[in-house]
Amino acid sequence: METLAGKRVDVVGGGLAGCEAALQLAARGISVRLVEMRPNTPTPVHAGSSLAELVCSNSLKSQKPDSAAGMLKGELAALGSFLLNAALSCAVPAGGALAVDRERFSCAIEGSVASFSNIQVVRAEVVGVRDDGALLVRDEGSGPEESSAANALSPAPDALIVASGPLTSDALAASLQQATGAESLAFYDAAAPIVMADSLNGDVLFRQSRYEDEGAGDYLNAPFTKDEYERFIAELVAARRVIAKDFETRELFQACQPIEEIARKGTDAPRFGALKPVGLTDPRTGRRPWAALQLRAEDAHGMAYNLVGFQTNLTFGEQQRVFRLIPGLEHAEFARYGVMHRNTFVDAPRLLDATLRLKRPIARIPVRIAGQLAGTEGYCEAMRSGLHAALCTCAELADVPAPIPPAETAFGALLAWATDPATVDYQPMHVNFGIIPPLEARVRNKKDRYAAYAARGTKALEAHVARLQSLGLLAESTGEESAHLHADNAAGQDAPATVSPAVCAKVDGLGRNVAFTASEGTMRRG
Repeated sequence: METLAGKRVDVVGGGLAGCEAALQLAARGISVRLVEMRPNTPTPVHAGSSLAELVCSNSLKSQKPDSAAGMLKGELAALGSFLLNAALSCAVPAGGALAVDRERFSCAIEGSVASFSNIQVVRAEVVGVRDDGALLVRDEGSGPEESSAANALSPAPDALIVASGPLTSDALAASLQQATGAESLAFYDAAAPIVMADSLNGDVLFRQSRYEDEGAGDYLNAPFTKDEYERFIAELVAARRVIAKDFETRELFQACQPIEEIARKGTDAPRFGALKPVGLTDPRTGRRPWAALQLRAEDAHGMAYNLVGFQTNLTFGEQQRVFRLIPGLEHAEFARYGVMHRNTFVDAPRLLDATLRLKRPIARIPVRIAGQLAGTEGYCEAMRSGLHAALCTCAELADVPAPIPPAETAFGALLAWATDPATVDYQPMHVNFGIIPPLEARVRNKKDRYAAYAARGTKALEAHVARLQSLGLLAESTGEESAHLHADNAAGQDAPATVSPAVCAKVDGLGRNVAFTASEGTMRRG
């Protein structure tokens, strides 16, 4: 867009959201400063200083088009995601999932960033934001132990995107907290698991709030007999836990005890806490159960439920095994597993609008929060969040409306949930069918229902892409060729990426010449 010529945007954070945002902005002619604190200020989990380093799994989840994760990949493809294209180039065999070679993927992104002359990478720790929007940084050559006065990057940008991730430095986190309000940042994630409503056993669970009649109230209840309870506690205490790192131990257990730690204090300890049965009557027996877990609806449509008080530090596999011992949860499907680790994120429902812009100004320029700092959990969610922040920033700088993705799309549903002031006890969330608006007509079969969600989402996505194109917000070129080229160079060969052709059958939002060989499941560049 010609109106964006001469504009400058600073992006804080060289992770997935920050790199996607920087590349999208640069592709539209904006001058970008991408500021990454590593290696000057290391984190406990990053192995090095590479951009877009994957610190946990190398899996970007399912490619099935009728899954929420697959829908999200289709949205990224239609909008010309640089990072998704790089991931496809760096794919390794993973069944129906998209997994990548970590080093090749990071190398591909580093190469794509370097290929844009209008992206400047600055290696420095951001410690604050000046009133005019200029970033305050520690000197690029100074180490984290040095306490020299911060310098302002000049010139000040026209807009700012902060995508510094869950391990945002203490200095920047403190600055954001002071600027946005003392209660606006959470420093430790103490999220309980969330399960899908249609995977629960309605013959066992009953609806009742404490001291209210059966059938009334806002909670589902999972009643335990004494034998069921004692077996569950024994397995809970013996289950494998995530090994705590230094950054996970300072305040975590004082602030919020994991359910397994409570159980270690004594077999009956949970019965006086999260599993207390008082005020409840099991309709199957007419009596109070020995213990009971309450499940609270996670969304207005009751499509997903939170396990109340079940913050946990168990591994994901153990959560699935042990929590399925809870009566009524024998076949539970998890929309989100419980997590206990440091996780800096803003209270998005109170602080961000649907464009991810801070409602409360902290500078005289627009400031947006993207990635996991905004509470979008997951690799592809971070990419999509960075892409959305970039598009909305371009729209604002070009003085055109910023189209919000429809709630029927995977990211649109996540965005609506994350920025809804009615959302309480906000915790990071990934895309899932539990937060997508229900279908107009009820579909009992789960496979058919998920396919209907995907079909409806595709139509909504097509309308969204058309709207973006009409506003001139989609670039005429993409990072596909660049991402593929640098990935191929990193591997020393020009091999096609094995992908699911169903996911990206319409990678044409930017007028690209991309085709799939359906019989071979490979992508070729036109």
